[in-house]
Order: sequence, then C-alpha cells, then structure tokens
Amino acid sequence: MTTDTTVIAPESGNGAARKERISHLIQQHGALMVLFALIVVGTFGFDSFATPENAASVVVASSFTAIIAIGMTFVIISGGIDLSVGSLFVLGGVLAAWGSQYGAVVALLLPLLACGAVGLAQGLLIARTGMAPFIVTLAGLLGVRGLMLAISDEGATTYLVRDRTFAALGQGEILGLTYPVYITIVLALLGMLLLQRTGFGQNVYAIGGNEQAAALMGVPVARTKVYVYLMSGLLAGLAGALNAARLSSGVTILGIGLELDVIAAVVIGGTLLTGGAGGLTGTIAGVLLLGVIQSLINQVGNLTSSFQQVVSGAFLALVVIAQRLLSKAQRL
Repeated sequence: MTTDTTVIAPESGNGAARKERISHLIQQHGALMVLFALIVVGTFGFDSFATPENAASVVVASSFTAIIAIGMTFVIISGGIDLSVGSLFVLGGVLAAWGSQYGAVVALLLPLLACGAVGLAQGLLIARTGMAPFIVTLAGLLGVRGLMLAISDEGATTYLVRDRTFAALGQGEILGLTYPVYITIVLALLGMLLLQRTGFGQNVYAIGGNEQAAALMGVPVARTKVYVYLMSGLLAGLAGALNAARLSSGVTILGIGLELDVIAAVVIGGTLLTGGAGGLTGTIAGVLLLGVIQSLINQVGNLTSSFQQVVSGAFLALVVIAQRLLSKAQRL
C-alpha cells in the first residue's frame, strides 16, 4: 500500500501540473493559434487572401486599433475598463486636423494633451473617489463625444490636414507598410517591457489580482490606476491623430463602437475581464484576428461588413466561456 501510494502521487501531481500548463498556454496564446489557423484557411480558400497587398491592408487597418488596445490591456489587467477610448479617438483626429494649420508639432501635441487630460481626470476620479470605472468612463464617452460635436459644429465641419509633414506621418511608407504600423510595433514592444520587466507592470498585475492585498503589500494602488487611465487616454488620442494624418482630415463619424472592438480584441487575446492576467502579445494577436476575420468576410463577397460584428460577438462569447472553463480547470 505504501509503495503504491508513493508511485501514484507523483504521477497525479505531474498530470495536474501538465493540465495547468496546457490551460495557461491556451488562455494566453489561444488567439495566436486561431489566427494562424484562419490564415491557413484563408490562404487555401481564397486566391486573393494571401497576397502582400491584402496582408498590408489588414496590418495597416489594424494598427490604429492596436495602439488603443495597448492602453486598454493595462486598464483591464488592473481590473478596470475604459469606455471612452472611441470618443477620444475621434476627438484626437478632429483636434489634430484643426491644429495642423499651426504646424505638425501642434497637430500632434494638441490631441495628446487633450486626450491625456481626459484620461488623467478619469483616473483621478476612479482612484481617489472609488467610483466605478464603468460609470466614469461611460460619462467620458458621452462627454468627449459631445465636446467633439461642439468643436465640429455638430459634425458638419470636417477639418482638413494642412501640414504636409504631419500628413506624411500617417501616409509615409516603408516596405509597403505605413509609419503607424512601425509606431505600433515600437509601442507594443515598449508596453511589453513595461508590463513584464518593471515594478509598475507588476503593480498593475497585483492590483488586478487582488486590490486589497496589493494595498497591504505597499503597492501604490491609486497612483498606478491614475497612470493606466492616463496611458489609455494618450494612446487613444495618438491613434486618432495618426488616423487623421492618414485620411488627411478629422472625420467626425469615426469611433462609434470602437471601444467595444478594442475590448473584444483584448479579451480575445487572453486578458481576463476580471483583471490580474493577460499580456500584450495576446492583445496584438486579438487585434489581428479581428482584422483577418473582416478580411475573410470581404473575400466571401456576398456578406455585408456588419456580419463581421456578428462573428466577432460570437467569437468573443466563446472566448469568455473558454476563459471561465480554463480558470476553473486551473483552480482544480
């Protein structure tokens, strides 16, 4: 009996550890696996899918969402949510186009200052008063959208980008990819470094895992929350400014529902809505996955673009269910 117990116990422990590693791997890199699978399906299913032009189109279109999603990843890992990013995106574009008449520096700094100020204000309200992030950022969504409409005469005025240097920031290309793609890559790498290799990143994980325990350990909870919402606002404004440079105008009808696409990409990428787990590698994979789904729908030809929202919603629901099951498996 004693000998049998000695032999079985290590096997049981190894099996449990192996299942936990597999569950963790699927949770963190499931989006990347599905992305590769869809690319293979699209490559063999459609002649025009695996072309350099289509690949560049998907990557360029996804770069703006990815910039916003970087900030959203930090917010969600900390246990929060930011619903204002769609409105900040369009406000950043309008302010950048308006400010371009005064030069490229003003066109870039003005949306960063304005959107960063909104993110800072939201972070202070959430961190210092204990208000729910959902309520604060929902108010930000509505308020910022109203501010944008006031600036643009209820959306009737579309400001054009006057400065060629600023326009080149969104339209210039290297190896077939526009500058915003390379800016996104740099920001993603910096975000990974900040999240995984610094004390600030560990504080973000700690707060999302258990805010009370983090406070007892001496983590500056309030300050960290302010920083993540400030970061989210800055990146949303930057994405809007770069998009305005690409379009040569501050289009006022953009950004509606963008915050939901960003949140979906982050969650699909393996970041838990409850906070405390996730990463930017999965987020970028989630953004690209949504872009590939849209591209595949376009390849079919007889489906409208709105069908992409149906597919994305269904895919998000499946991912959330899978995350719940994987979390239960890891706890067991």
